[in-house]
Amino acid sequence: MLDWGALLLSGKGLLPVTQAGLGYSVFAVAMTAGRLTGDAIVARLGDRRTMMWGGLLSIVGYGVMLLAPIASVALLGFLLIGLGASNVVPILFRQAGAQTVIPAGLAIAAVTTIGYAGILAGPAAIGFVAQGIGLPAAFWLLTALLCLVPLCAKAATANRRTS
Repeated sequence: MLDWGALLLSGKGLLPVTQAGLGYSVFAVAMTAGRLTGDAIVARLGDRRTMMWGGLLSIVGYGVMLLAPIASVALLGFLLIGLGASNVVPILFRQAGAQTVIPAGLAIAAVTTIGYAGILAGPAAIGFVAQGIGLPAAFWLLTALLCLVPLCAKAATANRRTS
C-alpha cells in the first residue's frame, strides 16, 4: 500500500498526485485501529476466525479499491484492507510462539524473515508485474494471492503442540 497505493489512486484519476498519499494514511490509521483492538477481537472470535474474516475483509477492500468510481469509495477500500490485515501477522507470531514442533525462537525468526522478505521483495515484484500488465492488474493478482489468507487460516492456526 505504501509503495503503489498512491500511484494507483492518481493513475486512475481518482485523486491528484498531491493528495494520493491519503490512501496510505487511511490504510495506516485503519491498521493501527485494528491492532489496538485486535486482542479483544481475537478473544471474541479466536485466531482462526479472526484470520479468516480479516483476510476476507482485505479481499473485499481490494475489490472496492480497484473498482471504485470515486475517491471516497477507493479510500473505503484502503480502510477495509487495513482493518482486515491488521491482525494476521500478530496471529502468526502468536501461533509460532505457541507451537512446540521447533523452538519458539526459530519459529518466530522464520515468520519474521518471511515477513521482511515480503516487505522488501513485494513492492519490486508488484512494479515488475505492473510494468508488463499495468498497475490495476498487478493489484488484482495481489488480491488473488491474498485469497490464501482465509484459505490457509485453519492450517495456520492448527494446534501443533506435539513433536
